[in-house]
Amino acid sequence: MQAFTVHQGVVATLDRANVDTDQIIPKQFLKRIERSGFGQFLFFDWRFAADGSPNPAFELNRPEWSEASILVTRRNFGSGSSREHAVWALADYGFRCVIAPSFADIFFNNCFKNGVLPIALTEADIDELFERAETHLPYRLTVDLENCRIRDEHGFERPFEIEPFRRECLLHGLDDIGLTLQHEDKITAFEAAQG
Repeated sequence: MQAFTVHQGVVATLDRANVDTDQIIPKQFLKRIERSGFGQFLFFDWRFAADGSPNPAFELNRPEWSEASILVTRRNFGSGSSREHAVWALADYGFRCVIAPSFADIFFNNCFKNGVLPIALTEADIDELFERAETHLPYRLTVDLENCRIRDEHGFERPFEIEPFRRECLLHGLDDIGLTLQHEDKITAFEAAQG
């Protein structure tokens, strides 16, 4: 898993609350067996018209957000089913961080396991980020996980809270397998002792 220390990126906004995982990655794309390649299907039903052409009304199709790596959205992001594919799609598309007032629990946990940093800020802070993203194009944020702060070049700066264990895992790029492999010598010794 890619480590997350300090990330600066273009912000895209998605002005929708209660975005569920079926909207993030529709069920017809869950047949893939690998973790890669899901980005092309992110928000598929919103991004594309019935004929397969890009929907010009959908936020992420704006040209100035084509390189966005930070998504700012509304409350209860990632609700619905527990599909980990939703985070895979966001990461494969290029998002390293999602900022919202709140997240669905399973989605929130899946973010940490896949190198995406979910940050919860107040509704007022989210409103301000939406306004700044429209005023300063392209709008960039710096997300500093080492110091648990986000900031822009125009005076916005906020602290955020992350559970220390999850913070350390992201800082060092450790998913569940990486955490286990930190004890590889003990595992090997145990297996050898078992004969």
